[in-house]
Amino acid sequence: MVSADRLAAFAGMSLLLIVIPGPSVLFVVGRALAHGRRTALLSVFGNTVGAYALVLAVSFGIGPVVQRSVLVFTALKLAGAAYLVLLGVKALRHRGALQESFAGEAPVRGVPRTMWEGFVVGVANPKTMVFFAAVLPQFVDRAAGDVTGQLMLLGVVFTVIALVSDSVWGLAASQARSWFARSPKRLSMVGGAGGLAMIGLGVTVAVTGRRD
Repeated sequence: MVSADRLAAFAGMSLLLIVIPGPSVLFVVGRALAHGRRTALLSVFGNTVGAYALVLAVSFGIGPVVQRSVLVFTALKLAGAAYLVLLGVKALRHRGALQESFAGEAPVRGVPRTMWEGFVVGVANPKTMVFFAAVLPQFVDRAAGDVTGQLMLLGVVFTVIALVSDSVWGLAASQARSWFARSPKRLSMVGGAGGLAMIGLGVTVAVTGRRD
């Protein structure tokens, strides 16, 4: 088992990383503004599952490969960036449908689809990827044994904090969306802003991170 002081130290470091807006936070905010609270919270859940998939990858030895391989790291990063840009373009194209959504005329976004979008962003988040590969193993007490179990436990701590923090961001953004809903013009602006935010986020993810 991981000692209490190691857990506390890891939780503190995780909190510092999570509360600073990054790909996951901006994605959730964009989803909340474009589609509302339900989609935002489902996106948070999918994103959290994606983040924990990275924990499992590190726990079973894939993390060090990603950390050392520029090719693997870049491929995952660019895949996530391309997906974000695609979501942004789709949001821009369909921004006029937001008024129908508020009127109950638009079809409800499917739960599997929404969660999958969040999962892809979570599993391709370069900030989380590097944190898990480079920082997570440092809090393991190898003398205590069961290294894989310790890594998975630390990952649970991280994902619980992320789940709570990202949910707060999503709920706050969805409340702001209600104000925009009073005007069709505001709604169009929300759709456009959310789409541009996703595109900008995708470009940011593509150009940041390790290059060598």
